[in-house]
Formats: sequence, structure tokens, C-alpha cells
Amino acid sequence: MKRFVLACLLASTTLGFAGTTLGATISVQTTNAEALWQALQKTAMAAHALSYQGIFVYQTGQQTKSVQITHLFNGKGEFARNMVLDGSPREVFSQGNDLVIFNPKNEKIVIEKRRGQNMFPAILPTNLDAVKESYTLRVGEFERVAGRQAQMYFLEPKDNLRYSYRLWIDTEYGLLLKSMTFNSHNEIMDSIAFNQIGLLNTLDLDWFQPKIDNKKNYVMENEATTIVDNRVSTAWAIKELPAGYRKVDQMIRMVHGKSLPVTQMVFSDGLASVSLFIEPVTKNIKPRTGHKIVGNTSFYAQVTDGYQITVVGEVPEAAVAQIANAVVFKK
Repeated sequence: MKRFVLACLLASTTLGFAGTTLGATISVQTTNAEALWQALQKTAMAAHALSYQGIFVYQTGQQTKSVQITHLFNGKGEFARNMVLDGSPREVFSQGNDLVIFNPKNEKIVIEKRRGQNMFPAILPTNLDAVKESYTLRVGEFERVAGRQAQMYFLEPKDNLRYSYRLWIDTEYGLLLKSMTFNSHNEIMDSIAFNQIGLLNTLDLDWFQPKIDNKKNYVMENEATTIVDNRVSTAWAIKELPAGYRKVDQMIRMVHGKSLPVTQMVFSDGLASVSLFIEPVTKNIKPRTGHKIVGNTSFYAQVTDGYQITVVGEVPEAAVAQIANAVVFKK
């Protein structure tokens, strides 16, 4: 989720960098590896512990979008609202790990409930152990982002199974201001950056509600279509995941137009995430095979023992191929 900017949308909002902080100003004038990881740890916490409002721009391939984000931490819980400013209106509300999406569709507004996902600027896990296993960290130059002083960091992969990242971190508050993803050829896969950001000086939650269109019907998507499922499958097993990737979620989905359920497993190395979908091949429907890359996302599909296997993730093709080939069906 990521989008383009209209500064006038924030003109009536009182913003500023007075108020709650994370404590001391971050100083990274040392190349000590542990000090750099500690600075990144503060950044991971800042996205959750600060209250802020701004607009960030997302670019991948030919697509450019902008999103207005409002995030509040009241000492007990987190509340966030992401409002897409370009194209079809769409709003995402999160409270803790609960995610609700208001998405206009077919002259209706569809309300979807999903489990929590990391969204910019909270893209770093609060526990960086997994990231340390798969990436090296070094510090770069100071640059200005959204009118703020930022320190650049380089997260570089130890293998060809993930992309590299450049992060621009506010030197005073630790908040992530900009992120860019690069492939092994040093080509930009995507970028997300604030061009307007400030801290909120209020605990008011009046903004934590969608824009209501009284001309449209509101429809709650059937929550029973997704079921959390951590059982061990009796039909298949995951032989060996790519280095650094671990299973973080598993669910069963009933997909519109399909008579049989689809199992989804999510794997992550702490930064990148990959989804594996397994479903029985349906008669009279041509199975998908092959691979491709669209923007920063790799797709890989194959058929094994009568099952359709599809892997999708914002990772290099080598990673999705290894995960697809790790599925072994039991005799």
C-alpha cells in the first residue's frame, strides 16, 4: 500500500515535532556493528510508539501512488488509518493486529477483515534476529527527506534469495522516512518515501472512521472464507525452506469460483514475505505453470501430484522457485 501527494489535505491539521519522543537523539557516528543494529531497533519501535501523520509516495514499475497515513499510540494500543489518494478510493484501518479494509466495488463498499500486516513505515520487525541472520548492515550518508535530517543505512543480503534495501531514518526520532529496494543488478524494484510528515499532538480518535458514502451499500465480506489453520498436513510437507525463511502463518481460504479450499502458508526472513498456495487441480480448468516477475513481485507456478502450487512474493525468482520445489507430497 503506497501512494502520491496533495499537501492541501493536511493544511488544516496541526502538526509538529513537539511532544512525545523516543528519548535521546540517535547518533550513529560509529561503524560498530552492534550500535548500528541498535539504531535499527529504535527505528522498528518508533513506527509503533510514535503518533504521526503524513503522506508517503509508493513507486514500482510504472505505478505511482500516494497514501495519507495517520498513526496514533495512546500508551495502550495502536490505531492507524491509511487512505489512498489516487485512483479508486480505498481506506485501511488497523487496531493492533486487526485490519479492516473499506474498498468500493460494484457500486458497493466491501468491508474486508484481515489479519495484521506490516505497512510502511512499520516494515521492520521489532525482533531483528532473523534479519541479522540474512543481511549485513552498514551506514551511509546524511540526507534530507520530507524536510527532515535522515541517516541512510544499507541492508545487504548474504545470498541471492532476497533483495537489498536502503533505509533513510530520521536522526532525531528514529522514524523510517524512506525505503528503496534493489535487485542483484542494483536496479530499483520499488521505493516508498514520505514527502510530508509530522508528529500528532493529540489523543483524539475522531479521524479513526471511514468516509461514508450514503449512496452505496455496505457489504461485510464473509469472514468464514478464511480460517486460521496450523495443523500439519497429511498430504504434503515442506522439505527444506530457503536459508533464512521461516513459516509465520498458515490458513485455509475458500476462494470465489473454486469448489475446493486453498491452503496458504506465509514465510518470511524478517523483512521479505512469500506466500505459498496449494490447491487440488480442478477438472476443466487449465493449471498454471511457469514463472514471471511483475514490478518487485516474483510469481512461480507448477503442478505436482495433482496439486496446483503457486508461490508469490516480493523476493528474487530464486527464492519463490526454491519454496515451490520444497513442497513434497506424501505417498
